[in-house]
Amino acid sequence: MLVLSRKQDEKIIIGDSITLMVVSIQGDKVRLGIEAPKEVTIHREEVYRAIQEERQRLGSDSSVDTPSGTS
Repeated sequence: MLVLSRKQDEKIIIGDSITLMVVSIQGDKVRLGIEAPKEVTIHREEVYRAIQEERQRLGSDSSVDTPSGTS
């Protein structure tokens, strides 16, 4: 893991199209601003994990029906 230090209003550039900026620091909370192409999905870790768990649940759910004539 790469660990970088940044102050408020400083940025990190990822690749050619993603910019991460420290918007504010208040106590133990850091607010980040992210600029990225709209095809790049961005989630907080807990939201991402919930999405993955839901996808796994739906993928392993044998009660999910497929439309007639498809497999």
